[in-house]
Amino acid sequence: MGIFKRFKRQEKKQEALEAGLEKTRSSLFGKLNKLVRGKDQVDDEVLDELEEILVTSDVGVKTTVDIIRRIEERVARDKYVSTRELHRMIEEEVADLLLDSSPERPAAFDAPLPHKPYVIMVVGVNGVGKTTTIGKLAYQYKQAGKKVLLGAADTFRAAATEQLEIWAERAGVPLIKQKQGADPAAVAFDTLAAAKSRDMDVVIIDTAGRLHNRAGLMEELAKIRRVMGRQVPGAPHEVLLVLDASTGQNALRQAEEFTRSVDVTGLVLTKLDGTAKGGIVIGISNEFQVPVKYIGIGEKITDLQVFDKEAFVHALFEQEEGRPITG
Repeated sequence: MGIFKRFKRQEKKQEALEAGLEKTRSSLFGKLNKLVRGKDQVDDEVLDELEEILVTSDVGVKTTVDIIRRIEERVARDKYVSTRELHRMIEEEVADLLLDSSPERPAAFDAPLPHKPYVIMVVGVNGVGKTTTIGKLAYQYKQAGKKVLLGAADTFRAAATEQLEIWAERAGVPLIKQKQGADPAAVAFDTLAAAKSRDMDVVIIDTAGRLHNRAGLMEELAKIRRVMGRQVPGAPHEVLLVLDASTGQNALRQAEEFTRSVDVTGLVLTKLDGTAKGGIVIGISNEFQVPVKYIGIGEKITDLQVFDKEAFVHALFEQEEGRPITG
């Protein structure tokens, strides 16, 4: 019975993922179908057109070049590759480019934690869904049996603490906060002190999301990290960068700024259900060599999935009934 229930949960999860990626998949399929129509072999012309499709699907130039190079090598090695095989080949190469989470920073909510408390710092610009993501993370960890504490270290924006309070209540977890304008590092320090005294398993710290090109913000994040390390050695153990997938190449530029200034260990891509720019997930992970940990595919508190690269690629490239890849 237990095996059947797990299978049904996985099936529902995959269905939700496929539904969330519908806009991206539909756009990509239309382009791929047009590419291979009337052709029976992968040649230079097909590869040139494939390159344009991937770039315009927000996969990114660098990652597109990597994918095309890999496919060229396979075509040269195998001598003859049909366009029917191209679909499978793209899936394999994309999956191979996506990084896996390390055992030191597990993504699964029910995985054993390497530290206690396990401290997660969440960064990203305003408007990307950072506060929502923190609430969803807290809920999922609690559902997995973990004791979770939130820290409202975004003391710059007036509504930030109030929004986090709402999500803390939804998730059913406590929150440490101070008044607006308080020192964010002090909030983080107090949160970790409370986590130790209350024997918490997971601590999630919110941070300010002012413009990512402001040097002051990056300095503030560095200070928060230093202060947390004094309270809990090695903290933060995970630094999650939240990006809005619907912004496409702008998300890539944000990732560039943050990874340059902060030791980002994982990515969260939100709002995938509302965009045709899901290809950005592939480009950002590959270009910055940071694993995608979670993806947001809806508004509900349960609509945050642990990123599974095989499931993601399958959902992204799955052939729809009546829309086969021909060749």
